[in-house]
Amino acid sequence: MGTEGMKYSLVSREVIADSIETACNGQSMDGVLAIGGCDKNMPGAMIAMARMNIPAIFVYGGTIKPGHYEGRDLTVVSAFEAVGQYSAGKIDDTELTEVERHSCPGAGSCGGMFTANTMSSAFEAMGMSLMYSSTMAAEDAEKADSAAKSAAVLVDAIRAQRLPRQIITRESIENALSVVMAVGGSTNAVLHFLAIAHAAEVPLTLDDIETIRARVPVLCDLKPSGRYVATDLHKAGGIPQVMKMLLTHGLLHGDCMTITGQTIAEVLAAIPDEPRPDQDVIRPWDNPIYPSGHLGVLRGNLAAEGAVAKLTGIKHRQITGPARVFESEEACLDAILAKTINPGDVIVVRYEGPKGGPGMREMLAPTSAIIGAGLGDSVGLITDGRFSGGTYGMVVGHVAPEAFVGGTIALVQEGDSITIDADARLLQLNVSEEELSQRRAHWQPPQPRYTKGILAKYAKLVSSSSLGAVTDLDLFD
Repeated sequence: MGTEGMKYSLVSREVIADSIETACNGQSMDGVLAIGGCDKNMPGAMIAMARMNIPAIFVYGGTIKPGHYEGRDLTVVSAFEAVGQYSAGKIDDTELTEVERHSCPGAGSCGGMFTANTMSSAFEAMGMSLMYSSTMAAEDAEKADSAAKSAAVLVDAIRAQRLPRQIITRESIENALSVVMAVGGSTNAVLHFLAIAHAAEVPLTLDDIETIRARVPVLCDLKPSGRYVATDLHKAGGIPQVMKMLLTHGLLHGDCMTITGQTIAEVLAAIPDEPRPDQDVIRPWDNPIYPSGHLGVLRGNLAAEGAVAKLTGIKHRQITGPARVFESEEACLDAILAKTINPGDVIVVRYEGPKGGPGMREMLAPTSAIIGAGLGDSVGLITDGRFSGGTYGMVVGHVAPEAFVGGTIALVQEGDSITIDADARLLQLNVSEEELSQRRAHWQPPQPRYTKGILAKYAKLVSSSSLGAVTDLDLFD
């Protein structure tokens, strides 16, 4: 996070997919069990499974248990936010140190409904992982038992020739995205499912995701904007309970097949229609956290191809303010920590897109610093890069077209008026078309930051984020 190394993060998704494809097809393997535990190895594995179409099952490595300090649960994001709180003078050296020491108490992927737990939940809903496996703690015995059972299920799938593309269908991807909305999952799920759908040759667009958002309520009170972590969700009934509620109310395709050979409806048959009353992690259907989903697709002259934002967990759903323009994540973070960002500002971080970064770095450090400084409800941030699943606030990512290819975000000047409107799903630069045309005529594409090696190859091949940032799109057109 916050270094050049993050440029390799999204790139690694393609490397992992290509590596699994190379190993399995090169050795004519009968099937594959992939174990993943973070943002990119999980979709990387699923992309490979969809491409190869040999019997496959995904095993989640498991979530971390929460850390504890002074009566509150901590996650990795707590440490990032503490940096912002410290720089704003809200906490002292001792508290900063103690939060850092207690945030990650053991093994496992980040504990909130960040990207790892979002993708594990979605894979369970899609039918490519066993039920309940997506919210188990890495250190608990049931995780090892579930992994062993997964191996047995894979052997059965090989015998039956139960193939990924029989499971990864348009309907099952809709199921997965519906669960992502219901649990309040990561913006990265949008990027990853566009890529998974592409690998499976299933049509899926940003507009399809917006349609799902409009009809699915947020049912779970989970971090980053909520109170609980994945292990709490597991104790409350896990993803099967969420899925059964969606199925009962007509928002899940019950006839989709799972890796076990059973349908979704068959797997969920014994699950109650409503959550247990002795918990409040999963809300009853008639009392959701929000009446519709939280991952919205914004459009406007700043994002003609679309941008992705979390629309929930914010007090002010519309902001119009002056642009504060930064050409990199580091420059933006420096300004926040130097206290030169003011309430009402709209931060623009550009040339961090798939081609421009390259690699679409996550902006967890700046967004956490904004929250920690107490500016989360008064400052907007837009970027052609990505966000961590731990990000929340008035932030918009995946802006496309990106700056590197001449998207309007490249034309923004310091002080320009920008509007972010969550309700209208609008991202607008309030500058006349005449002025933008003049700016565009003078804009020059920057020189590539890398000219050799994997980052150079990635920048050359990668598609727009609006298409999933894939590297095998129309290669011979």
